[in-house]
Amino acid sequence: MKFSLIAAAAFALTAEAHCIFQEVSVNDQKQGSLVGLRAPNDNMPVYDVTSQDIICQKQGTTSDKVISVNPGDNLGAFFGHIIGGAQIPNDPDNPIAKSHKGPVTAWLAKVDNAATASKTGLKWFKIWEDTFDTSSKQWGVDHMIANQGWVKFELPQCIAPGDYLMRVEILALHSAKMANGAQFYMSCAQLKVGGSGTFEPTSTVSFPGAYQKNDQSIVVNIYGLTGQPDNGGKPYNAPGNVPVIQC
Repeated sequence: MKFSLIAAAAFALTAEAHCIFQEVSVNDQKQGSLVGLRAPNDNMPVYDVTSQDIICQKQGTTSDKVISVNPGDNLGAFFGHIIGGAQIPNDPDNPIAKSHKGPVTAWLAKVDNAATASKTGLKWFKIWEDTFDTSSKQWGVDHMIANQGWVKFELPQCIAPGDYLMRVEILALHSAKMANGAQFYMSCAQLKVGGSGTFEPTSTVSFPGAYQKNDQSIVVNIYGLTGQPDNGGKPYNAPGNVPVIQC
């Protein structure tokens, strides 16, 4: 019995090779763990793209802080295996298991008050993505792992001032060849954008709604003829076929 319990515990650690978006940086200045974030309490993914959880993940921790940023700032989203990063010393699955290949995307939705606005009913537009490089055979998640859990991108120069929620999503595709196998990980950051940008999106999407269960970018076999996660050498488009805005 003792052996079985130990084995079960070891399996649980291995099986839950997941992650949480848990910190924001602005121009490489870390804002603090869970500061300005709406984040889940655990690292389990969302599978159902029709669920309200696809917006900002499951209900968990909601900060009362709003992070001030400006157009052109370098923003960072830190993902770790659990809150704080590693689950065990030399955790091989921190920030996420290397097998969890897939794209990373970042989205904004304008709100009246980032600290208190409801996450539902918002109009989202995509500001950045890192999908799949056909030449290097590297996924967005590979770049995140190489950067020790950080995803970094520039806030577009044209973004208009005001309060926003920023949704940063990892989509893990290692089990996506069957329906409901794709794993979504995201949190939402609460931002106040300064500056004098004038961008008003002419095309937006809703969550849920942007993704369909049978989307070819969600139900997909990313393993080529050699068994490597190289998408058969083909380009990969993130779900929803939503373009990144152009300023």
